[in-house]
Amino acid sequence: MSHHYIHIEDPETLELREAEDLSCAADEVVIDVAYAGINRADVLQRMGFYPPPEDASPVMGLEVSGTIRIAGERSGFVTGERVCALVHGGGYATQAKAKAECTLRVPAAIDMKVAACLPEAFLTVWYNVVVRAGLEPGETLLVHGGTSGIGNIAVQLGKSMNCRVIATAGSADKCQRLADIGADLSLNYNEAPLTEQCAQHGVLGGVDVVLDMVGGDFEQFNLECLAVDGRIACIGLMRGGQATIDLTQLLMKRATLTGSTLRRLTHEEKARCFRDVDEQLMPLVESGQMRPLMDKTFELKDALEAQTYMSSGAHAGKLLLRCA
Repeated sequence: MSHHYIHIEDPETLELREAEDLSCAADEVVIDVAYAGINRADVLQRMGFYPPPEDASPVMGLEVSGTIRIAGERSGFVTGERVCALVHGGGYATQAKAKAECTLRVPAAIDMKVAACLPEAFLTVWYNVVVRAGLEPGETLLVHGGTSGIGNIAVQLGKSMNCRVIATAGSADKCQRLADIGADLSLNYNEAPLTEQCAQHGVLGGVDVVLDMVGGDFEQFNLECLAVDGRIACIGLMRGGQATIDLTQLLMKRATLTGSTLRRLTHEEKARCFRDVDEQLMPLVESGQMRPLMDKTFELKDALEAQTYMSSGAHAGKLLLRCA
């Protein structure tokens, strides 16, 4: 038997290749992949800017949904169970291997497409917004890139915590999508400076937590919008890795600027977060209170087309690969 996977031949060429069936350790599972989530980290890996750790699969892909093909003897899973998982690379394939502690059972009420949208977004949002930035119920959360796979989950998490949620996007249509999922205020950054828009709506200087996946020239705005004791969690650099900020505001507001990357998290940190999201967030998806935005699904062989579409910025919601 064998399985198929996407190989990076060069930054502009992806090939569908074949390999032997996967095996796993006692605390791992092998998953027959139904869908794989596409993330910006995959694009960066293809371009050579985000190399996988030495112990990770060189195959792109950080999250999958599917059914258990092989259950390690200490995994706690059984063959045939419906799951989604954060994988240590290897998601762009018909089989993927995951640590049992980073694997979640998928209730029957949740579609496998929906399930594939969850692992990376759940971990990223929970770790950065709740663990690192310490969002509390009733606070004000600002989410940049609110219609992205991570952004829309952050918006919905904020609303589930009874927070006031402000979100940014680049078009009127995307702002409407944000309103549809519960954002209290949607700001089109292509219409007018965000500082002016926040002042107009009376929220400048009133934001407790910012989830920032854009960096660059947005960083000074993030400081300006913060309330005293506000926190900024930076997780991406779509507008560049360099920023000029007024440190006076950092001091006067007692602000905290923190950041992280998914692949730098230890296994123990990932496992702890997955226990939390299984308890706190998965029930919201099962009940329909949280529903990830989805844009398009591509065939596994069309992974390059899918990544090109992501890079265009035209999507609103998660992009998936159909791998079964």
